[in-house]
Amino acid sequence: MTVNDDSFTSWKNREEIAESMIPVIGKLHRERDVTVLLHSRSLVNKSVVSILKTHRFARQIAGEELSVTDTLPFLQALTTLDLGPSQIDIGMLAATYAADERGLSVEEFTAEAVAGATGANKLELGDGRDVVLYGFGRIGRLVARLLIEKAGSGNGLRLRAIVVRRGGDQDIVKRASLLRRDSIHGQFQGTITVDESKNTIVANGNEIKVIYANDPSEVDYTAYGIKDAILIDNTGKWRDREGLSKHLRPGIDKVVLTAPGKGDVPNIVHGVNHDTIKQDEQILSCASCTTNAIVPPLKAMADEYGVLRGHVETVHSFTNDQNLLDNYHKADRRGRSAPLNMVITETGAASAVAKALPELKAPITGSSIRVPVPDVSIAILSLRLGRETTRDEVLDYLRNVSLTSPLKRQIDFTTAPDAVSSDFMGSRHASIVDAGATKVDGDNAILYLWYDNEFGYSCQVIRVVQHVSGVEYPTYPAPAV
Repeated sequence: MTVNDDSFTSWKNREEIAESMIPVIGKLHRERDVTVLLHSRSLVNKSVVSILKTHRFARQIAGEELSVTDTLPFLQALTTLDLGPSQIDIGMLAATYAADERGLSVEEFTAEAVAGATGANKLELGDGRDVVLYGFGRIGRLVARLLIEKAGSGNGLRLRAIVVRRGGDQDIVKRASLLRRDSIHGQFQGTITVDESKNTIVANGNEIKVIYANDPSEVDYTAYGIKDAILIDNTGKWRDREGLSKHLRPGIDKVVLTAPGKGDVPNIVHGVNHDTIKQDEQILSCASCTTNAIVPPLKAMADEYGVLRGHVETVHSFTNDQNLLDNYHKADRRGRSAPLNMVITETGAASAVAKALPELKAPITGSSIRVPVPDVSIAILSLRLGRETTRDEVLDYLRNVSLTSPLKRQIDFTTAPDAVSSDFMGSRHASIVDAGATKVDGDNAILYLWYDNEFGYSCQVIRVVQHVSGVEYPTYPAPAV
């Protein structure tokens, strides 16, 4: 047998193992609301090849490849436990077990590591929480995909309705088609049918009512059986408390804005300040995609090194508020053709840092350039640190932050020397540290942070909604503080 034959045999063996993992992962998710992760990446509804690629990607952040032969025993151990709703990272289980010197069996170690999700400690499945999307554009449709994907046992977040202005004949058919196929993010993973007579879209068994209205005051949510719902406003039309309060009608309990909030509306970046949300707060904002990209690594750097001042330059993909071809626009430069030009514009992300990270007293400035790509942006974060350090120290620190810290769902890390923007389409992290581009000189550090300004941001929105709804399940093993 040749070396190539050995490699192929190994691949086929790993395929077989990954294939055996799929029904186990699916059953845990459907029956117990347990999401199996691998270094913060969900393995739910993933193909054999996707599971293998996710294991291989571990070498980008952990330094060495992780094999399904390493993680399968921990997955099998989970099936023997009385688990409640939770997120369990089998990559972290394997890593922490390898470092443990007590001689425990895999079963004993796993039971101990996830004890908070078992037996008398486990969360009980609730009745679920209704969600309404107000607006159905780029972010609205991605949030819808995520809500449908995360339906699990049906006891978590439930997308009940979408509110839009009627666009003309076959409006619901065309909106369902936009949900089904996306030029950037690909096809919807599942089935979508439309019942025009009932104004209903059925996606993977989830019945979603399409409500037509020109203003929040026109909607009676109770007529659709919607109660205590969280409404996600994707329009950006109203950004202050007075405007967003229009949504607080019978059936709606809280309003979450997918744009920077104005005035006293709390701007929330999950992972950084979501724990400051008051229980009785009914209106909040998820800030902007760029704010979500820069605040977690900024917090990480401030916690370890101190930050005296900083500047962020965002090289941002073009968006729907720009023109395809030169035409009138109320902004100075956004009227020029988006696919043909780099366009200097403003960003509110730097000033938004103060709302999300008020303990950081350092002045942060910012500017932005829109460029001719449809998705994925990069933030170049230049920092004056509170002490001198080295590039290796910063990279080791940020790698560990991405693996084991409370910010591991927000910050990802890549060492790929040939990484480009399209590689990060579909990333679920708020930002990805590019190790190869990082520069450190004494007390000056420059971080290059990739982010999927559509999908990564939508994931952050979902995390905030899960938190305020009470269905943000704990992760095990618990991240290092």
